[in-house]
Amino acid sequence: MAKPLRLSTTSPTFEADFKARLHWSADTDAAIEQRVADILADVQQRGDAAVLEYTERFDGLKADNMAALELTQIELKAAFDGLPAEQRDALQAAAARVRSYHEAQRRASGESWSYRDADGTLLGQKVTPLDRVGIYVPGGKAAYPSSVLMNAIPAHVAGVSEIIMVVPTPARDRSAADASRGEKNPLVLAAAYLAGVSRAFTIGGAQAVAALAYGTATVPAVDKITGPGNAYVAAAKRRVFGTVGIDMIAGPSEILVLADGSTPADWVAMDLFSQAEHDELAQSVLLCPDAAYIDRVQAEIDRLLPQMPRKDIIEKSLNGRGVLIHTRSMEEACAISNRIAPEHLEVSSHEPHKWEPLLKHAGAIFLGAFTSESLGDYCAGPNHVLPTSGTARFSSPLGVYDFQKRSSLIEVSEQGAQTLGQIASVLAHGEGLQAHAMAAEMRLK
Repeated sequence: MAKPLRLSTTSPTFEADFKARLHWSADTDAAIEQRVADILADVQQRGDAAVLEYTERFDGLKADNMAALELTQIELKAAFDGLPAEQRDALQAAAARVRSYHEAQRRASGESWSYRDADGTLLGQKVTPLDRVGIYVPGGKAAYPSSVLMNAIPAHVAGVSEIIMVVPTPARDRSAADASRGEKNPLVLAAAYLAGVSRAFTIGGAQAVAALAYGTATVPAVDKITGPGNAYVAAAKRRVFGTVGIDMIAGPSEILVLADGSTPADWVAMDLFSQAEHDELAQSVLLCPDAAYIDRVQAEIDRLLPQMPRKDIIEKSLNGRGVLIHTRSMEEACAISNRIAPEHLEVSSHEPHKWEPLLKHAGAIFLGAFTSESLGDYCAGPNHVLPTSGTARFSSPLGVYDFQKRSSLIEVSEQGAQTLGQIASVLAHGEGLQAHAMAAEMRLK
């Protein structure tokens, strides 16, 4: 049975128990780090040959050249056209909402601007898209078309010229492996077609990250890599940062539900399940001032768990990292939520807008009983690539801004140079940088 830890903020041991339950180490296994370092170095040196070798070793796909591992636009469109109507319509509807949201985001924050001082000096900011980005999509039997939409669409909206997708397609029968036997999920391919992916390769793991970061004869080097992956992918992204940009190093998935007791208890129990089923290390937290309601949620956990296809994972997640916290008030619950800074935060209340102003730190905030976190994962519109492990205190969801960069614009007028030159001269001499000072002084009348 799944028995999340029960805590109360009135308990004298609450702080210690609370911190112990939240703790998660992001330290990567030393063996993984070394293996990833070796793979990155090998791909950087041998390029396509190394990628082909590792793809055969890890995914069971044997191919003579990288062309056999590249998905053509014809193949992506065929996957889209071949979907059942229900799946095709759902994918199109989700893509439209994701695109609409990110277009609004671009209009709000992604425009260049400038102004002139009274002396005619122009100051401003020029916003330009990245030239080429790589998106990593988990593949094989666990396929995530939603990840394609959430990574590729904001890049496309931002104006990125080339979007390179990598997705592992492990062979079904590794004893007779070849590129035709890979697990190519049609929904993933269809999503790539809809989202405007330029090129797609059926490679994964640290070798795919290396190929994107350094480039090979076939895979073009990108400016930034986004998208989730396993421990090897995360370690590789961490190591190539600096050569390329990355979105984030994601930890286990998290959900925190702030409940006032007005939402059906089975809804909340299922929302806790929705993250627990991802991973045994996923964290599900309930904060509520109503102890009787917490009891009802626990009863629904007990009732619903046996029906869940992924019950073993859910049970281990809830037993190992789940927590039901009885708070003194909703105000205290909001304060604790800010300390946790969860990836997903549900305000399951009949008056969610009363509490939303008190909430400062979360990847995404889901307001009201009808706003299940799963809608945000697939089709609400905002991005589902969110900061985890408390990093929502200082970072943001993936968005259009991640695929743009900003250049400062400065045009100093002759009049402006007389004022600014004097200031710069004084400061430059103070720093002992005489050439800086003289460059400014030469422009003085």
